[in-house]
Order: sequence, then C-alpha cells, then structure tokens
Amino acid sequence: MSTLLVGLGGVAGAIGRHLVGDRLDSTRDTLAVNLLGSLALGALVATDPSASTLALLGTGFCGAFTTFSSFAFEVVRIAQDGAPRRAAGLATLHLGGALAAIAIGGGSVTLI
Repeated sequence: MSTLLVGLGGVAGAIGRHLVGDRLDSTRDTLAVNLLGSLALGALVATDPSASTLALLGTGFCGAFTTFSSFAFEVVRIAQDGAPRRAAGLATLHLGGALAAIAIGGGSVTLI
C-alpha cells in the first residue's frame, strides 16, 4: 500500500514541479521548488504524520516536487560557463535556504 501512496504523491509532485517550471525561469524555478518542498516537508514532519501520510506527501509529493539533480546540473553549468562565484552562491543559497525552510516549516534540523 505504501508503494501506491508514494506513486500517487509522486504524480502530484511531478505535476506541481512542471507547473512551477512553466511560470519561472530555470534557475529560479529549481530554487523555488527546493525551498517550497523543504518548507512543506518540515511542516509535514512537525505534525507527526502517520506512515501513510508521510509516504504520500513526504516521500511521494515532496520527493517528486523537489529537484536536487536539476540544482546540481545548474550549479555545474553555471561554473562551466565561467561564473564559479555565482555557482557557489547558488549552491549556498539552495542548501542554506532548504535547511532554513525545513526549520521554519517546523521540522527539526540536526546536522551530524
């Protein structure tokens, strides 16, 4: 059953990701979904969800909505295009922003 819930949430997350991409340029849309997805996951975890809710919304929706691989590709592309400082700044913004969004959403952040 949890596999089905992850799949259903993933479909919704992928559609949501696509809709955000239609509205923003490629650098901003990736940052937006990573921050929004982190905020949503933090808020979800703070509610102490059931396993099925976590599968549907956490693993499924947030997993498909956020785009870490797109973020990594964009950072490398920007660095290769001769803007390594901009690439480093974007990477810092994504990571710091995602951690802050989790905390703001109500989840706990423990680093090592």
